[in-house]
Amino acid sequence: MSFARQPTRTQLLESAQALCAAFAAKADVGALLAHFSSTHQISALEHGLPLLAPFLGRPFAGRAGPASVPAYFELLQQHLTYEDMSFGPYVVDAEASRVSVKGSAKFTWAEGAGKGQAWDETFVYILDFDQDAKVTDYQVWADSGAAYLARKGELSQLTAIDSASKDKAEDKPADDQSDTKTLVDA
Repeated sequence: MSFARQPTRTQLLESAQALCAAFAAKADVGALLAHFSSTHQISALEHGLPLLAPFLGRPFAGRAGPASVPAYFELLQQHLTYEDMSFGPYVVDAEASRVSVKGSAKFTWAEGAGKGQAWDETFVYILDFDQDAKVTDYQVWADSGAAYLARKGELSQLTAIDSASKDKAEDKPADDQSDTKTLVDA
């Protein structure tokens, strides 16, 4: 009976942190791929409806071709820029060889009608690893609605309306309830 070697909790955490640091540093596609397995099929999936953005809701697999993991990262670089990206906390499941992590950044749509439209976003990664602590499956849950509205050039209008509504609410005095009658039992 043969057992496959599993990476330790520390190895998984360090591998996840290294990939996230590379992504936050805007590493090129080749540098990102260095964090992925070369012995297993690799995949990337950003959950959401495919009609909302070109990188959403489509499974990307393998190392070559229009539906490959490199193609996913190239689509991100084509359509988005980001700044102030940070990650944490990390949750490591050593038995499943999986790491989950929350991230945040300011994203900006980079082309077309939405060019320049920006939003702050919190997102989640789930990363699965092979026996060498290299990523096999990369999943993302993010704010697909903001990405869609930015892509269409409509996000800044909504954020301006939201800001104006918040400003009005802050300018309005707190309700002292002086116009409310209180009924008291005699």
